[in-house]
Amino acid sequence: MRVHQVAIAGAGIVGLATAYALVRDHPGLDVVLLEKEDAVARHQTGHNSGVIHSGAYYRPGSKKAEMCLRGRKLLMEFCDSHSIPYRICGKLIVATAPSELGALAKILERARANSVAGIQELTGAEIHRLEPLVNGIAGLEVPTAGIVDYKEVCRVLAEEIERRGGRILTKTRLDGIAGTGHELVLRSGGQDIPTRFLVNCAGLQSDRVALMAGVSPATRIIPFRGEYFWLRPGACSGLGRLIYPVPDPNLPFLGVHLTLTLHGRVEAGPNAVFAFAREAYARSQFELGDVWDALAFRGFWSMARQHWKTGLFENYRSLDRERFAADVARLVPSISARELAEPGAGVRAQAVGPDGRLIDDFVIQPGPNSIHVLNAPSPAATSSLAIGETIAAMVPGVS
Repeated sequence: MRVHQVAIAGAGIVGLATAYALVRDHPGLDVVLLEKEDAVARHQTGHNSGVIHSGAYYRPGSKKAEMCLRGRKLLMEFCDSHSIPYRICGKLIVATAPSELGALAKILERARANSVAGIQELTGAEIHRLEPLVNGIAGLEVPTAGIVDYKEVCRVLAEEIERRGGRILTKTRLDGIAGTGHELVLRSGGQDIPTRFLVNCAGLQSDRVALMAGVSPATRIIPFRGEYFWLRPGACSGLGRLIYPVPDPNLPFLGVHLTLTLHGRVEAGPNAVFAFAREAYARSQFELGDVWDALAFRGFWSMARQHWKTGLFENYRSLDRERFAADVARLVPSISARELAEPGAGVRAQAVGPDGRLIDDFVIQPGPNSIHVLNAPSPAATSSLAIGETIAAMVPGVS
């Protein structure tokens, strides 16, 4: 039976970027990528808002700060070399109340420590001059932020992987892992897939894959559904930048904001509510096993005790379109519930510690004959090519 040199679980953008780095830098390396869905980028990547992040928010010295800055550069080079459209439109981070000014100053401090180019402080009048629709008392202009279609990036990555000799097996769900000395046997249905090394990029299922591989992560994945609305055509006509509020510094979420697409649409959101299934893109979806896994983890209850007020508000806003619109209107006063058109949602794989802490940085953990990406929230898409290179350098025998 053929024994692969490297197998990768999960064909989101991080798994694809890792496979691409391996086959690009090591011609002839036998790499196979396993994906349970019928195509790549079906979960977190496929529901991504398409933002190319600048690196302004992240703690200096963190993996997020380092990999976002390098990943952004690699992403634009990849897009340029493969004729993938993107646009560097910039973003505004807007304070609408005096209580937000301290957090805004902290973002500026971090951005400068991270060498984010061109960031500028703005007064309320300067915000209005740049974006007449936007309301604020102070803000930051971040000119290096942009937009791209990450599904298109993934499509091209998949083509490149296969062109260079890698294999992508869709409809191949990882059901179990057995160890045989220096090899692992990945089980999918009635099929055994032997490999010398496993890279776990399974996103929403990453902690479960780690457990299959004999690793007991301290964290667990708690799914949060991020709900958004497309605005009706013309609702924000003339908006030229991404518009963000000042985020809550105690949470790894950026708050309800306005993002643009390459096709001229505007998206408002997302919020962050507990999802009753790890792949619950609709509010009605419920998976007992997923809910039980969350409730059985003591970190879930610690998190709930720490953030119950925020959780209640997020659920209230989820059910009340007027409240959702009111939060958007803090940034753009012309927005009302009438401008919120069809809704959508993604699910964020948020790692939570046993103390209830929402893990804010990327987590990449080695295991027996394996590497496990146990937390890769935003800006993982922007950072993906840097994450892939980092993981590829950790695979024994190929660096």
